[in-house]
Amino acid sequence: MSDSQKFPVAAHALAYLAHQGATTPERAVSSAELAASMPTNPVVVRRVTAMLARAGLIDTRAGAGGGAWLKQAPADISLEQVLRAVEGCTHLGVPPPGVAGCPVGERIPAAVMAAITAADRAAAARLSTITVADLLSADPQKL
Repeated sequence: MSDSQKFPVAAHALAYLAHQGATTPERAVSSAELAASMPTNPVVVRRVTAMLARAGLIDTRAGAGGGAWLKQAPADISLEQVLRAVEGCTHLGVPPPGVAGCPVGERIPAAVMAAITAADRAAAARLSTITVADLLSADPQKL
């Protein structure tokens, strides 16, 4: 799965778990059900849910009757937490190293990296104001 798909899959999975009221092991939602909601492969969902579990946002149980459930209230999970859980960033890349003696090559890599860092901070700041609960209740145009 590409890095650019981890965040949307994670946000969708968390919103689906919230919508289904999956807050206990007895209410766990299977990776097959989550995958059918997106639609994507259950293996993709399991990879992302493993990352969400490592971040403490969900719990999972393997095997028949297994699945995932929320460990926190949807209103307490920010999309910035989700982004970090799946090791996301703005994915603007890393500038190539500069060339000594070139008036552009010596300066531009640091300038481009500063711009990428600023964009990442801006994305994190905005995503920190949106929760999983907001995804279910808000008009998408108002997020």
